[in-house]
Amino acid sequence: MTETSSSARQAFSRLQAHMQKQVLGQEKLVDRLLVALLADGHLLVEGAPGLAKTRAVKSLSEGIEGSFHRIQFTPDLLPADLTGTDVYRPQEGSFVFQQGPLFNNLVLADEINRAPAKVQSALLEAMAERQITVGNRSWPLPRLFLVMATQNPIEQEGTYPLPEAQLDRFLLHVVIDYPGFDYERRILRLARNEALEELSGEQAPAAPPLSQELLFQARREVLQVHLSEAVEEYLLQLVVATRRPGPYSSQLAAWIEYGASPRASIGLDRTARAHAWLAGRDYVAPEDVQEMAFDILRHRIILNYEAEAEGVTPDRFITELLARVPVP
Repeated sequence: MTETSSSARQAFSRLQAHMQKQVLGQEKLVDRLLVALLADGHLLVEGAPGLAKTRAVKSLSEGIEGSFHRIQFTPDLLPADLTGTDVYRPQEGSFVFQQGPLFNNLVLADEINRAPAKVQSALLEAMAERQITVGNRSWPLPRLFLVMATQNPIEQEGTYPLPEAQLDRFLLHVVIDYPGFDYERRILRLARNEALEELSGEQAPAAPPLSQELLFQARREVLQVHLSEAVEEYLLQLVVATRRPGPYSSQLAAWIEYGASPRASIGLDRTARAHAWLAGRDYVAPEDVQEMAFDILRHRIILNYEAEAEGVTPDRFITELLARVPVP
């Protein structure tokens, strides 16, 4: 391992430790945020209110060299509220583009399904093309650009469900649940201690943030993690089986309407490598593929009415698929 490689791993270990101290009981969310950061993709996080979704991405922004902005999505939001707009300056007699909040390194799109389709489509271009177009001009977004969108599984009134095309642009769809009892106790104590620190003005000094140079170095290392032909074949068989599960199970074939696109194969490859790298390995194991399969596939497969009538969920479909596709 080179000195630069060691530095990148150590920096990410410090970042992971920092986030785990700030976000208790949500190890999966912390892990997936780091995986998305390493795989250069965006993530959609679904969970009930109060499960530290916003806190997690704020904690990530504190540990990284870069800018952060939170956008609260509401029904009256306009595309220009995200992208920015041309502002007329009478003293110069011309229009000048004023950048919107999407021109930040880390963007939290809170309750994304509360904004109408026109606003969601403005975010889609930024996520997919890494640029913003206003009028006949386009502006590139920062090289480091990560969107974490959140949505609640409850309170569906007044929401605009994300279309499949936009869901597919998210690298990961992460579902989180309530923390365990012991973690809840630790959360209570952490909140009390933070309130005391704020009142006393004696907050602990923050650790140096992860530099973007080390982050991009880590991304290069992730792409170089070894993926054997056997594991690559397994990865591809899993994704293809979401489209044609008949050879593995007639029941699965009766449930599926549409399977995952090749974007799922690319995402599973990148995230499995990132998961292995975070675990300190220089090779991808089948377990890395299985671990990331749910978050990569659950928003990319569409079940038919028959499956919905039987109460079949995408997670159950993926579980059955993992049990049937042979592991190398």
